[in-house]
Amino acid sequence: MSRGDTINPAFPAGSFWRRALIFATCLYWGISAQAATPSPDTHHAQKVYTGIYLMNVYDLNINAYSYYADFYLWFRWKGDINPENIEFVNAVEKWGFTKELFYEEPKELENGYFYNGMRIEGRFYHSFQLADFPLDKHTLEIRIENVDYPVDSLVYLPDTGRFLMREDFSIPGWSIDSAKMTSHHNAYRTDFGEPNRSATVFSNFTFLLNINRPNSYFTLKLMLPLLVVILASLGGLFIFPPYIDARISLPIGGLLSCVFLQQSYGSALPDVGYMVLMDRIYLVSYLLIAAIMLRVILVSNSLTRLGESHYQNVYIKDRRLAGFFFFLFLLIVFLLVILR
Repeated sequence: MSRGDTINPAFPAGSFWRRALIFATCLYWGISAQAATPSPDTHHAQKVYTGIYLMNVYDLNINAYSYYADFYLWFRWKGDINPENIEFVNAVEKWGFTKELFYEEPKELENGYFYNGMRIEGRFYHSFQLADFPLDKHTLEIRIENVDYPVDSLVYLPDTGRFLMREDFSIPGWSIDSAKMTSHHNAYRTDFGEPNRSATVFSNFTFLLNINRPNSYFTLKLMLPLLVVILASLGGLFIFPPYIDARISLPIGGLLSCVFLQQSYGSALPDVGYMVLMDRIYLVSYLLIAAIMLRVILVSNSLTRLGESHYQNVYIKDRRLAGFFFFLFLLIVFLLVILR
């Protein structure tokens, strides 16, 4: 800094203070922007206690990003607004939905609450994220909103029921982790073509079902066949060096087997623009088999020059190298699984 420069005592010089000033300015504008969009007033809104009891989930189709659900849905409320006119936000094939009401008219309970419910069966959408396949976890959702009344008039709140699904509930091929009900606000930031209409906020009630694939699917159905192929490919390094045809045939066969194994699980997945966990494991397998083939070729070329006296030394080194390759493969797979 030259002598002619001046320092504003209110804002000392230095990168730290400049960054602090920029951060404070951004924070101020962020708070101002949030204040400019006031949250809806739900203090006087009619509260509707809502519950779901799940009966069945079936035809869980990852390729179609959807599943069928069969469940009971009920409402308990005080007030003049009937909350039964709902829509399922993530529903698909709405023409195929079935709905059976408990009562034709809401039933008045002894405590002054009104009560009614329905049994629903229909197909719902879920965006399956498969980056961790076959160790992927998913949260299936059933989301409802009222068609007529925004959040300042009607609010759905989770009921206090402890049991959210039938006792023997299961989904073949999946493990059930947990289930819960939540409620939040869903804002539609559009005027829906009406010039004088502002953004509308509705109360959104959501049932969440957490599921995951069992570990046995990964270890027994996917990894075990792959490990057999890797061991067979490494067997080429245990064959005595002069038998080049036998040594090279094992990794070539392993390479073809890996391709077929990968296609077998790939056909069950939708077309996605990213590599799933199993794809990364197979990529490591291809690199390992390529390294085995390269080792066999290089050893064969070198022994034609060195002669038979070096066969035993090369054989011992290849066996040690096979053990190193196998350990390295297991280590990389372990890291891919842990760091996914």
